[in-house]
Amino acid sequence: MRLTRSGDYAVRGMIYLAMQPENGVSQIKGVSETQQIPKNLLNKIFQSLVKTGLVKSHRGSKGGFSLARPARDITLKEIIEKVEGPIYLNKCLIRQGECSRDGICPAHEVWQEAQRKLLEVLEGTTLQEMAEKAIRLRS
Repeated sequence: MRLTRSGDYAVRGMIYLAMQPENGVSQIKGVSETQQIPKNLLNKIFQSLVKTGLVKSHRGSKGGFSLARPARDITLKEIIEKVEGPIYLNKCLIRQGECSRDGICPAHEVWQEAQRKLLEVLEGTTLQEMAEKAIRLRS
């Protein structure tokens, strides 16, 4: 599994939104420039995140984007899966029988354990934690 550019940009854009004052609305240009993400691609990513309920879109001259839920309630796993789909380290983990070697592969249990640990880390990391870390790194 490799995180795509869109997945990475989604995480970076969401961290930026989480760093803003509560109920703050960020214009796409500011997010794009600060996070070094192409404006059109970021807009497309945020529009897809609006549809999934992670981001709110605000219209008008002061319009832009904000988090739809508190940053403490959004995990890294949720952001990635909203953009990338379900996370699997190997196709054999999608479902039993997906790989013809399920029952005889010596690596299958290793993939399962690695997948479990990866998902545990992503589920255990909130957007708020990431935003707080980003603020500390800037200081």
